[in-house]
Amino acid sequence: MEAKKRMGRDLTTGSVPKGLIAFATPLFLSNLLQAVYNMVDMIVVGKYVGSVGLSAVSIGGDILNMLTFVAMGFSSAGQIIISQYTGAGRKDKVTKLIGTMFTFLFLCAVTIMVVGMVFHEGIIGLLNTPQEAVPDVKSYVLVCLSGLVFIYGYNMVSAVLRGMGDSKHPFQFIATAAIINLILDLLFVGRWGMGAMGAALATVIGQAVSFTSSIILLYRMREQFGFDFKPSSFRIHKDVFKPMISLGIPMVIQSAAITFSKMFVHAWINSYGVVISAVSGVGNKLGNIVNMFGNAFSTAGGAMNGQSIGAAKYDRVPKVIGTTFAINATVAAIFSAAVFFFPDAVFGVFTDDMAVLEVCREFVPVSLMMFASMSLRSCMMTLINGSGNSKLNLAVAILDGVLARIGLSALFGLAMGYGYMGLWIGGEMASFVPFLIGGTYFLSGNWKKKSKLIAE
Repeated sequence: MEAKKRMGRDLTTGSVPKGLIAFATPLFLSNLLQAVYNMVDMIVVGKYVGSVGLSAVSIGGDILNMLTFVAMGFSSAGQIIISQYTGAGRKDKVTKLIGTMFTFLFLCAVTIMVVGMVFHEGIIGLLNTPQEAVPDVKSYVLVCLSGLVFIYGYNMVSAVLRGMGDSKHPFQFIATAAIINLILDLLFVGRWGMGAMGAALATVIGQAVSFTSSIILLYRMREQFGFDFKPSSFRIHKDVFKPMISLGIPMVIQSAAITFSKMFVHAWINSYGVVISAVSGVGNKLGNIVNMFGNAFSTAGGAMNGQSIGAAKYDRVPKVIGTTFAINATVAAIFSAAVFFFPDAVFGVFTDDMAVLEVCREFVPVSLMMFASMSLRSCMMTLINGSGNSKLNLAVAILDGVLARIGLSALFGLAMGYGYMGLWIGGEMASFVPFLIGGTYFLSGNWKKKSKLIAE
């Protein structure tokens, strides 16, 4: 065994709150810009196109999420493995994993792009897309498919950097993409009247610039990573591919199950017409804004817990979980107060359509559940992801992504006859499942066992 040498940013020493906030801040800003990135599409399309455009971007966004779950799952798995390798000082494993992830995710992106091009019309039909929104959804999806490689590539490079403790550069990349997206949205949609297709084109161009920038940075830092970018370096290494697949498949299943279950529920919601579909899209965007806090701290906390577990510093793990909860609970309380007392002002950011705003007021209690689940879910995901326990990710996938979300939505929305309100409530109740699973795992103490680690 080679001598272990610390590389990247050390997240296993110093004050947990300060370290978590310092690492999470660029992640939060990245998520904020990503939320703004997505909100701009909704806002610009909502202002210039109306409820049909909102519905199209909402449904098209659901399909795009479905197409990217493989990138999200394996990139997250790669980040966790890299954080544990970094904590253990295994630079040789990190360099092998970079080449393996590049090649594997590129092949996945191309395959999914081709499959999506062939079957996109069938997918749109399965979602009960309102007929007046179908043309815009088709154009949105086809444009996004053309840029799928850039989205996959950006997620991969960001996973490498974050796993090694660098959250600043991914923020810079997404900042560039967000600015480009805003400018092009106003140009394509506002000035040239390209509708949902223009919003999709702006997104793809922004992602392409972001990916290109990240590759240039990785190339300039090649000596630190030991990755020379030669063609021979892009082969798949079995010794790192196996743990990436072992953890990645459950995480992909988790991401896919949650994505598909949400789409399944949204298909029921879409059957209530274009106004309800538009409200659902606005609600999703509001949820994305709040989740950017949860995702930032769960990602940062996951990296900290991964390095801490890899370095056998188990006493830091409860501190990371507690700090993550305290911060996110504060954020949830602020957003809850804003939506409860000023619903028209909050939802009015997305649309001026009075029919949509009227139904948005019914969405207020659903929003409060959404905010509460974020604060509880994110703190436990730092442990579930940081520990590298593939079985827990699979449990979250099955319970949260399938049984709870679809089952509870069907119970409240269909069986009990509460309609679209019941579908919304059932979907949000499922979001508490990761907290229950993670809390049980934490109390068991099994996360301290070396047999649970994927990076030895």
